[in-house]
Amino acid sequence: MTDTGETATTTWSTATVVEVDRPDGRLARIRLDVAGKVEHLPGQHYVVRLRAPDDYTAQRSYSIASDPGDPLVELMVERMPDGEVSGHLHDVAEPGDVVEVRGPLGGWFTWEGDVTAIAVGGGFGIVPIVSMVRYAARLGLADRLRVVAVGRTLDELPYAEELLAAGAFVALTRENLGSRVAAPPYPEEVRDLLDLPTPAERAYVCGSVGFASFATRVLGEAGMLASAVRVEQFGVTS
Repeated sequence: MTDTGETATTTWSTATVVEVDRPDGRLARIRLDVAGKVEHLPGQHYVVRLRAPDDYTAQRSYSIASDPGDPLVELMVERMPDGEVSGHLHDVAEPGDVVEVRGPLGGWFTWEGDVTAIAVGGGFGIVPIVSMVRYAARLGLADRLRVVAVGRTLDELPYAEELLAAGAFVALTRENLGSRVAAPPYPEEVRDLLDLPTPAERAYVCGSVGFASFATRVLGEAGMLASAVRVEQFGVTS
């Protein structure tokens, strides 16, 4: 996960697993009780570190899905091939387990409701945007946030039903959704969201390197200034 302009909680703390929900063989929703929890900003992330009895450690960054007002920290973990941390959290972790965490981290890719924004997330890139959606709903700021969520199918898109219920524009690339034929979002679809009800002043893009490039280009074609786009992308080392 790439950070620009990061403001960080740099000390390590501990977190107790409170809930683990595994809806399928790919996703795990983990809710943590973080010792000395600092309220995060929508868009930030935590580093989770696992420690073996011989002190071998492995760590991984995960975006925060929970609303800042939630007493627990919610992470959505995708099981990665040969992923030490994701494999443990997905297959082994259970309530009562304790892990090491550092965060919340990130200062660039954050939204506090101070500007009207559009957020475009692809696949697991939607997770930090879910935090923004929940924050906006709690504070009555939903009119200041427009969301474009892109996934291959509805089942593969994290938080799909919650996003649809919140009014997000969902574009699926491998299956039709209602009357919309499977396809990535078109510039004209994004342009409609940029303009209504008031022009968006900032854009957030989160996803893979390829998706980030695509979404940034579409936003530009829709009329968003490049200087107003904030990108969080997942590369090969993420």
